[in-house]
Amino acid sequence: MTINFLIAPDFSPEFYAGWHFLNTRLQRLIDAPVHLSMATNAEEQWKAIDNDTVDIIYANPFDAAKLMRELGYLPVVHPVNRFDEMVISSSAESEIKSLQDIKPGMSVLCTENYDVKLIALRLLEAVDIEEKDLTWIGSESFSAVARRLIQGEGDIGLFMSSAYYKLTSLTRSRLNLLIESKINDLYHVVLLHPRHASMLETLQKAFSTMHETVAGEMLLEDIGLSEGFSILENEEVELLIDLIETLRD
Repeated sequence: MTINFLIAPDFSPEFYAGWHFLNTRLQRLIDAPVHLSMATNAEEQWKAIDNDTVDIIYANPFDAAKLMRELGYLPVVHPVNRFDEMVISSSAESEIKSLQDIKPGMSVLCTENYDVKLIALRLLEAVDIEEKDLTWIGSESFSAVARRLIQGEGDIGLFMSSAYYKLTSLTRSRLNLLIESKINDLYHVVLLHPRHASMLETLQKAFSTMHETVAGEMLLEDIGLSEGFSILENEEVELLIDLIETLRD
């Protein structure tokens, strides 16, 4: 039986090949066929989940909390020292130089990444800005957010920190970094569908020991996770879910 492995849609295209190479190694480690797919957007991801075709998923923390709480997905591993932070930025030519310069009525360029938006709204509470105070403009990618921000199509833009720092130095020189979150407790996680509970320990061992070989290290570097994965303990799951609920309240 083939195992279906879905990757969250917020990963940079530059890592696509790396994930496929890692998947090849994963199949050897667990001695089972694994089909890897990369969701292009949140709608595609949730359609696959709703159709019950996802056995393993690498999900953002907000989706992961829902999958564990409502659908019974089992925690496998999380990346070591790779946290989900976000950046609020403006154009370098803009008069918006700090968070205090953001006012009601301004427009925000953002992707469909709900986690990025939710963290941004928490940061904006410091200047008494709520979601309803702003005009939200969707963009297909973080690079598109940067491009449109530079072109003056929005007042501020929201980025995953990892995506922001992957922008070229020239692009970043044309942006103002207004604020970056420093939560340090949010991260993507690998989850397993409960119908495959019998393979949980095997999967945890495969991911958490992958960094112990030179070949494994290279594969992990190719997906931007050079320190590898750590087994996701129950205490960490509870903390993650509690934090998500706090951010949503």
